[in-house]
Amino acid sequence: MKRIGVDVGGTFTDIMYWDEDGGIAVHKVPSTPRDPSQATVDGVTQLAAQIGISVADLDQFLHGTTVATNIVLEHNGADVGLITTEGFRDILHIARKKRPYNYSSYQDLPWQKWQLVRRRNRRVVPERIDAAGNVLIPLDEDAVREQVRVLKDNGVAAIAVCFLHAYRNPVHEQAVKRIIEQEYPGVFISLSSEVAPQYREYERFSTTALNAFVGPKVARYVDNLANTTREAGVRGDIRLMTSAGGLITSKNAVDNPVLLLTSGVVAGLLGGCAIGSASGYPSVITLDVGGTSADIGVAPDGKLRMKHLLDTRIGDYHAMVPMAEVDTIGAGGGSVAFVDEGGMFRVGPRSAGATPGPACYARGGTEPTSTDAMVVLGWLQADSFLSGSMRVEPQLAEKAIEEHIASKLGTTVEHAAVGIFQILAHAMTEAISLHSVRKGYDPRDFSLIAEGGAGPLYAWHIAQQLDIPRVIVPHHPGIASAMGLLATDIRVEQPATVWTSLAEPDLDHVRAEFARLEAQVSEQLAGDGLDPEDFVLERSLDCRYIGQGYELRVPAPAGELDDDWVIRAAEAFHEVHERTYLQRFDDKPVHLVNVRVTGIGKVGHVPLAEIEAGGEDASAAVKGTREAVFWTDGTRPAAFTTTVYDRDLLKAGNVLTGPAIVEQFDSTTVVGPKQRAVIDRVGHIIIETATSAVDAEGDQR
Repeated sequence: MKRIGVDVGGTFTDIMYWDEDGGIAVHKVPSTPRDPSQATVDGVTQLAAQIGISVADLDQFLHGTTVATNIVLEHNGADVGLITTEGFRDILHIARKKRPYNYSSYQDLPWQKWQLVRRRNRRVVPERIDAAGNVLIPLDEDAVREQVRVLKDNGVAAIAVCFLHAYRNPVHEQAVKRIIEQEYPGVFISLSSEVAPQYREYERFSTTALNAFVGPKVARYVDNLANTTREAGVRGDIRLMTSAGGLITSKNAVDNPVLLLTSGVVAGLLGGCAIGSASGYPSVITLDVGGTSADIGVAPDGKLRMKHLLDTRIGDYHAMVPMAEVDTIGAGGGSVAFVDEGGMFRVGPRSAGATPGPACYARGGTEPTSTDAMVVLGWLQADSFLSGSMRVEPQLAEKAIEEHIASKLGTTVEHAAVGIFQILAHAMTEAISLHSVRKGYDPRDFSLIAEGGAGPLYAWHIAQQLDIPRVIVPHHPGIASAMGLLATDIRVEQPATVWTSLAEPDLDHVRAEFARLEAQVSEQLAGDGLDPEDFVLERSLDCRYIGQGYELRVPAPAGELDDDWVIRAAEAFHEVHERTYLQRFDDKPVHLVNVRVTGIGKVGHVPLAEIEAGGEDASAAVKGTREAVFWTDGTRPAAFTTTVYDRDLLKAGNVLTGPAIVEQFDSTTVVGPKQRAVIDRVGHIIIETATSAVDAEGDQR
């Protein structure tokens, strides 16, 4: 089997190839923002030519994309219509009555300023279903036809249908779908009973509207990508990464595009889990720094955490879909440094992107970026950047920093470059702290996985700041997200609201819902071409104490649903609550809100081959030395004579003493002063961050 993973970023498109004979190859090309599929096809074609295969030989094409996320963040989705229950026209406007800034007397509420559905396109019809799923008021189908015709005349490109309590009984929404297909064929349709079949009124409305908002553009993107790759010779179906860390078919992605929100960033966390496990350190914090942003994820024991419902947001909108615990900040190699009107030195979140890019790329960019700072510090050199295939002009980097930063602050270019690095590194450090320390995890129990083209340039410093004992730099850090795609299973999840107390549970209802969901998930996986022996079904519960406003996800106990199962389910919730909030209430009844079934189709993961062993002496991999700027605690920046290594020549067991720089095609790794690095059996660089590891006081200029 031949598989390829393609992750499209804001600056570069990363590609990784693997076949069952052990062949692995990587490639990296600049992204094409106007048509991301172009860089995808170009990169895949180039990589296939390099390794001597035809694109038609590929059996699986796996893809991570930020298209859906960007549509939401840039507020440029479809013109959406909404059909809902009479009396509930303004749910999307009212939301949860939460103010982003509690003490602000006037503010623009973002979900009102950038509406998913304009009020004139929110149409109501007579119908009513109660919380038990009983029809109280039959659907007025004539009214539905009238409102669909109004929306058609208004030119909407998508219609969302969200009725009260449709998660319990979808009959009215399904009837509306049939009418829309008759009256307005070809329009994108989003039903709440299909997109978010669980209770919570506003969140269900928001998720259904989001699905419609991104639907038409995502459908065009996926169709265009499929057509373009097919024309290039790819035979297999495209599978896309979801926000929950699984793969779905292109058809499922077109039908439920809301599942693609945060698609690209999750792949980096999955790749980090595989990397940490291969090196014997399963608990990982991933730092994936690309050209535009930095993605931070935490996986204790190598297991993805799902975000709490309060945190499953995209930009300004709630999205009630499973999302892995990964977040993004505007800090990357292309982050622009500037002095603002108040004289403050700032970096990002604005990025130079792929075009024009950093000043040193000589593509017309004149503003200084993080990459320009690395060039000035001596960490990046023109002849090593993408193996010399990309033009880099150090004098342009120096000129940009001098004109825009150093001259305005009255400092040297080197000091300004250090400032650019430290500002961005501080932002990344705070983001990691937010997702570890402030959520009950001690960074000292984790390893920091340095990913992306720029991750290995920052990790040495960030780990030192957070007392993380080691940094793991994978063999191909710049392609880690693409590797994550190859380490991902097919994943389908379906929820259902059951609403029962575990003190007096309605087990017959819970059994029936589990059985229905398992049949539904199995049917979907079978439709994806998987045999029953190729997938497993996992059950989980959403529970809370009676009186609480939000629930926590809990793995469902194994075995028959009986009294013992109920006791074990309650205990599992107590443990999760204590882990999350540091306290438990054994005397309080537990409320079971939702049940979930997740189908996981196992695919062959990429094995990491061991590299040739060598002794501690790494002199055979030395390319030379050069002056590079570093600083140690309490000292001013100074130039150190720094050993430069060729990553491809390092062997297992080699030891590097900092300061050192390791160069390779897709990234550059920095080992800081007073640090030590060892090459492990699979070729990962393990940087030991303890400050006592090396005495690097000597050899300064």
